[in-house]
Amino acid sequence: MCLGVPGRVEELWKEHEILMGRVDFVGVERKVCFAALPEVQVGEYVLVHVGFGLARLEEENALKTLELMRDLGVLEDELGPRQR
Repeated sequence: MCLGVPGRVEELWKEHEILMGRVDFVGVERKVCFAALPEVQVGEYVLVHVGFGLARLEEENALKTLELMRDLGVLEDELGPRQR
């Protein structure tokens, strides 16, 4: 299954003029391309699918979605085990 997963932007930088970042998905961190979201800021929640940031999310909605995904058992399927 491939789902978009909400996560919190922890860091941003440019690689070859492309905006990249590190996103925390409740303990699992991934490198994400933000070419489609050049206005994204550290601390914001975003929807990520296959390594690409697709949309900015309100924190409340992101946290509710993460909780639902965890309850359904799909969060670990998408992200693997927590790193922390």
